Amino acid sequence: MSTDFQHGREALGARLRELRTEAGLDGKTLAARLGWQRSKVSRLQNGRQTATEDDLDAWARAVGSPEHGPELKARLRGLESQQRHWRRQLAAGHAPVQDRYVVEYRRTATMRGYEVSVIPGLFQTPDYARHLMAQNAELMRSPRDTDAAVQARMRRQEVLYEPGKLFRVLIWEAALHAVVGTREVMAGQLDRLVGLIGMSTVELGIVPLGAPMQLTPKHGFWIFDEERIIVETINTELQYDSSDDLALYIRVWDQLDSAAAYGPSAHRLIARARNAFAAT
Repeated sequence: MSTDFQHGREALGARLRELRTEAGLDGKTLAARLGWQRSKVSRLQNGRQTATEDDLDAWARAVGSPEHGPELKARLRGLESQQRHWRRQLAAGHAPVQDRYVVEYRRTATMRGYEVSVIPGLFQTPDYARHLMAQNAELMRSPRDTDAAVQARMRRQEVLYEPGKLFRVLIWEAALHAVVGTREVMAGQLDRLVGLIGMSTVELGIVPLGAPMQLTPKHGFWIFDEERIIVETINTELQYDSSDDLALYIRVWDQLDSAAAYGPSAHRLIARARNAFAAT
């Protein structure tokens, strides 16, 4: 059994336990309500058995919270994909991962994103992407298929020109100053960002360093059609689709958006970073 699957199963079990305790029930009482052996309740709560969708519906009804049935079943369906470790994903190199994203982006109509320290892949130049891919391959000790991976990432950007798409992307200003590759690479990358302002499919906001904020920048994340969230950490890609998680991340995005600069104001922030690279 994969570590990712087991971690997800344990997380589902913890949620089941939480619902039981919130209902004021012990394991014996819940088992009696369900007509199950008490050992089954224990195995499900401790992630030692995989629940069925019928099990989860029954559990939700037994604890007096049938409205949580859809959430529990969504967690069950996400067990394999909720946590995907980069080392395993990159075993065949970066190109297959980029190809998967091409598919995911093409089936998404509206995307909200936020990045703290890097220019998003959708907006990267080939040179910027090449340096990032090489760095990541060295860090993760994965196969070096940099050229193929860069080509796949550029294919992903074709969705920016498809009618009916909307990409609402926020970038913390610090990412404009974080040097990836050379200063020439950064200058070209910032020129690319300027060119995106005003596109019908792109709403690009820059969150200024000095802007009053309701919360700290935290980590980057992407919301796909307000149905699924992807968060990338150093070693893992996390996916969430529960209503509570979606509501939280949408609320965070909205608060960051309220501090962002758009249009000419965003252009000035990018130009300021661009001028700093040109002056050194």
